[in-house]
Amino acid sequence: MEIRKYTLQDLPDMIRIWNEIVEEGIAFPQEELLDETTGAAFFSSQSYTGVAEADGRIVGLYILHPNNVGRCVHICNASYAVSSEVRGQHIGEKLVLDCIGKGRELGFRVLQFNAVVETNTHARHLYERLGFTQLGTIPGGFRMKDGHYENICPYYRELL
Repeated sequence: MEIRKYTLQDLPDMIRIWNEIVEEGIAFPQEELLDETTGAAFFSSQSYTGVAEADGRIVGLYILHPNNVGRCVHICNASYAVSSEVRGQHIGEKLVLDCIGKGRELGFRVLQFNAVVETNTHARHLYERLGFTQLGTIPGGFRMKDGHYENICPYYRELL
């Protein structure tokens, strides 16, 4: 598997994978699905968008961008998406590790996740194994697709 910068040819698969996560309604805060136009604009607006390619097909992706502005622009934020067809194969871990390196390369000092849903135990265990620290818990910070609220757990890791 190769993790690389996305190309325009990757967009249909990227949009499909991203929308799959949005439709599941248990991890991403977005509710609107991407289409060809909004997807192209969204992915091109990031500081970096990487894809995981295996056997000639896109199986996952990540976006990386500043978490804030001005005096806090050195803190970045990222989101990861892995196709449901290939989950459990450590693709997410490879995406996070690549993202950490890319964040350093781009001059970010801290990678922060604002809204990791508390019940997303696979992601939480991965982040903790990779050296991220949980900042606390925000009660009822995420509205699930079915309308009930789950706690969110912000995480961070220094990139220096």
